[in-house]
Amino acid sequence: MSPSLATPETTPDLAHSPTPQPQPPHLTGRLKLILAVLLVTQFMLAVDFSILNVALPAIGDGLGFSLSDLQWIATAFALSAAGFTLFFGRIGDLIGRKKIFIGSLALLGLSSLLGGLATSPEALLIARVAQGLATAAATPAGLALLTTSFPEGPLRQKALGINGALMSAGFTAGAILGGVLTDVLSWRWAFFVNVPVALAVVVIAPAVIKESRPTVRPRLDLPGALTVTLGLLGGVYGLTQAGEHGWTDSRALAGLLGGAVLFAAFFLIERKVAEPLVPLKTLARRTVAWGNALGLLAFVTETSLVYLLTLYLQKTLGFSPLSAGVSFGVLGVGTVIGGLIAPRVIARTSTRTALIAGGAVQAVSTGALLFLGTTTGPALGLLLPATFLGGIGNMLVIVGFMVTATSGLPDKEQGLATGLASMSQQVGITLGTPIMSTVVTATTAGAATASAVHHGVTIAIAVNTALVLAGVALAAFFLRPRR
Repeated sequence: MSPSLATPETTPDLAHSPTPQPQPPHLTGRLKLILAVLLVTQFMLAVDFSILNVALPAIGDGLGFSLSDLQWIATAFALSAAGFTLFFGRIGDLIGRKKIFIGSLALLGLSSLLGGLATSPEALLIARVAQGLATAAATPAGLALLTTSFPEGPLRQKALGINGALMSAGFTAGAILGGVLTDVLSWRWAFFVNVPVALAVVVIAPAVIKESRPTVRPRLDLPGALTVTLGLLGGVYGLTQAGEHGWTDSRALAGLLGGAVLFAAFFLIERKVAEPLVPLKTLARRTVAWGNALGLLAFVTETSLVYLLTLYLQKTLGFSPLSAGVSFGVLGVGTVIGGLIAPRVIARTSTRTALIAGGAVQAVSTGALLFLGTTTGPALGLLLPATFLGGIGNMLVIVGFMVTATSGLPDKEQGLATGLASMSQQVGITLGTPIMSTVVTATTAGAATASAVHHGVTIAIAVNTALVLAGVALAAFFLRPRR
């Protein structure tokens, strides 16, 4: 991406974007019901990203996974969730976002039931792939229904703020809920908990949500869909293998190289096809291009910070998995507060200001964690307020990214815009842990002592802080209002 992508005709003033159509001054009863259905779903999808992390050892013992194969429980989900998001976002434009949304929730409920009942590693992995496909379809469809139900302006900003807060809180809640369910009941309940929620949404959504799709149905760009999906699968596979085995691993290099080649082919196809999957003029909008870049960084940094602090709490301070999960409760509270105040910050200032201010708060809070020691009392005295404030800052960035990446676009492109935003979210969540895991592994040289892990985590936190600051610089430079 480069600043030359932006043109005056395609980049509205982020600080003063006009409201395209009249909207009610407050949420009506019907809008509240629509919002509740969509938000419950997004929260559940976010929980799924992290709920099994704490349960992995118990699953391995119960089903006979080898230690080296445990990572496939997470990787199988991440590959399908990140790889097929853009494809299913476009399918929603073709056949209707409501149909995709309800169908994907039915698939999520069924696959969660099968995962909870699994008696072999193969059955569990099949269920995880199905869960990932359901997430890849439901996330962009749900976001598109959200943006088309709430016109641009304060109401959409409020809806996206609450959505972002619950989405980030869901990721944190998943770690806590996974520990509680595994300790109190069984790892199988980490799957079963989805079933009643998915069933309730499938029953209620048809009567509440209206169908949404462009008036002119686009054609499916099959060559573009195949190349971008396979490219994402290759890239995500390469990154997960790099996190597990290092960046020189042959499988990691093959996945990353294959993904890069397929992405290059995708852009060549999109330049020539009559109705491209991703119109390059849409991708050339600086709001879309840089908004998604900032969203990617926001999810890479905060979700990987949870991974780093989990290592620190368990390996350096000696916390149990459940205690480590509960320690992230303050982070969850911070994200909820950040999501609630983000629309007000945007309304009183601008989206760009929210992105810069939120990134600055997150950078300072993350940087403060460089001073974590090896004594429990002082460490928690620093960790808890820093993660709380960092959660607020990160959520300002996430809501700002969602508003930026989906604003100024017609309804016919909302499926594409939310598909890109969902892809940035899911690829960011997938990218963060392998990147930071590689940093920790490289700096500890394989040592697993408390002091070695502390040193590795500290270096990785420094890298994390640098990435947050890079996002602040991108927002300040590339999203300046045009005169």
